[in-house]
Amino acid sequence: MMDGTGMMVWGVLSFLLGLLLIFFFIVAVAAALKWIWGESRLFGRGDTETALVVLKKRYARGEIGREEYERIKKDVE
Repeated sequence: MMDGTGMMVWGVLSFLLGLLLIFFFIVAVAAALKWIWGESRLFGRGDTETALVVLKKRYARGEIGREEYERIKKDVE
């Protein structure tokens, strides 16, 4: 005769299985969102600036001179 220990084990196992299924569901939703929107949109990273925009910013900050700016601009366009 069982004194209820077997039922308790099955209860704990079913609880852990439920938690595991919830975890996998959350991971699947996150992966789907990453796939749909792309990593750059989901996490706020990525190449949202074009090369020409970056070049103009570097020139405006004084990192490069006029000659280098013109030469790189011709390459980028």
